[in-house]
Amino acid sequence: MFYVIGLGLGDVKDITLKGLEIVKKADRVYLEAYTSILTVGKEALEQFYGRELLLADRYLVEQGATEILEDANKKDVAFLVVGDPFGATTHTDLVLRAKEAGIACKIIHNASIMNAIGCCGLQLYSFGETVSVPYWTEEWQPDSFYDKIVGNRSRGLHTLCLLDIKVKEPTLESLMKKKKEYLPPRFMSVSEAADQLLQILARKEEDKGTELAFTATSLCVGLARVGSDTQTIVACSLSEMKNEDLGPPLHSLIICGKLHPVEVEYLTQFAKNVDQLKELCC
Repeated sequence: MFYVIGLGLGDVKDITLKGLEIVKKADRVYLEAYTSILTVGKEALEQFYGRELLLADRYLVEQGATEILEDANKKDVAFLVVGDPFGATTHTDLVLRAKEAGIACKIIHNASIMNAIGCCGLQLYSFGETVSVPYWTEEWQPDSFYDKIVGNRSRGLHTLCLLDIKVKEPTLESLMKKKKEYLPPRFMSVSEAADQLLQILARKEEDKGTELAFTATSLCVGLARVGSDTQTIVACSLSEMKNEDLGPPLHSLIICGKLHPVEVEYLTQFAKNVDQLKELCC
């Protein structure tokens, strides 16, 4: 059997009992380590599970599926994913490859940022399409996700922005020389995401007659380490979010749509300035 097991969002204890039982008895256990991270490392997981974990980086997951699935029709192989197994399309592809190879699969679900985001008080059924905000480079600065925010805001819906993660990214030199050298891990903060969104707004403002989906004064919610003991939430304007430091990763950002009075009331506990928050909600 090939198992894909969600680990939840917090620490080692967030795995389900069903998932833990499988991890303890499986012949091989892989830990996916590039679409998200827990607040604890591989060593802490190994100590809690009482067994070795095989680290699955981006290359192995996307290019080495055959290695991961080897003998999974004869042995139990577990693949551990932070959050829920289907939080990333890469994991869907892995399951499809297993089924194409005639390998039986079982999915063990868990909490993900897609539902845990409700911790800020915004109602889940008032969220529209989720977007991903990638790191920009000097040569590559995509902003296609802006159009999705436009669509959500036009319907009064909130937008969850998942922020970029760079783990085990090869250096340019290593790509050219075929050496295995990697850049330091990077995790986008709400401050960096807000800065990029403000730059997009500045570009859109240059187009005459273009109605902006949101502005620098639009209400946003920044979240860090959701599900952990150090979870942090801040509600403020987009321009203020640019200057917020929510500490270590992972971060998420919400561009608010039309707010229900109950949502406004709940958000006040995360506002540095309650009167300003109520003005932004109007």
